[in-house]
Amino acid sequence: MKRLRNALRAAGRAARLFGHIFKGLWIVALRFPQLSEERQHAHVQAWAMQLLAHAGVSLRIEGQPPRQGPVLLVSNHISWLDIPVLHAARHCRFISKSDVKAWPLIGTLATAAGTLYIERSSRRDARRMVQSMEESLQRREILAIFPEGTTGDGHRLLPFHANLLQAAVQIEAPVLPVGLRFTDGEAGPISRAPSYEGDETLLGSIWRTLCADELVAHVHYGQAQTPDGRDRRAWALDLHAEVDRLRQG
Repeated sequence: MKRLRNALRAAGRAARLFGHIFKGLWIVALRFPQLSEERQHAHVQAWAMQLLAHAGVSLRIEGQPPRQGPVLLVSNHISWLDIPVLHAARHCRFISKSDVKAWPLIGTLATAAGTLYIERSSRRDARRMVQSMEESLQRREILAIFPEGTTGDGHRLLPFHANLLQAAVQIEAPVLPVGLRFTDGEAGPISRAPSYEGDETLLGSIWRTLCADELVAHVHYGQAQTPDGRDRRAWALDLHAEVDRLRQG
């Protein structure tokens, strides 16, 4: 009986979630062209908050989100849910792999949210991305990266790819470490429901998330750092240690 109740609740959440996605597409197509960039960012943050509510996910913020840029957020990566969680906590522009742009529905929403795309296999495109990130930071924007390069299991932090820090090193922009975790209830154990790694499927991750009883997303902001003479590899190691600490609460 409990399994049936969970399935029925998840089905209701799924219907609201997909309705919310189409609402977002409508806003992007009809409202965004008339809005200032600041108002667009506010819409993205509000939309992300509503998405979490439709999915049955509560948000808890620890530390101080950045009020303005320039700043580069560096976070661990667990799930497809990480991006709306970070958007709900504070709008930012994500750096993402280029194929996301072509994803049905999601690509349109990601582009509208200000995502910058990179072709990871191209060195020339990597240089272009560094320049784009520098320009964004010089415009006092808030950028966000997942330097693990892929999703982890939520228990072990993968090594960081240091190349995405190059823009911050070159213009000495601050980097803000962020720790993400999902728990069963406010102070419960780490939840595997939203995980999306290895052989797990996106649909399976979404369904487990929608079936969860009291899923809580924790966003823990640390203290901003500047390179202080460190090269990107040394800085990546220090940031890895700090994100690892933050994600464990």
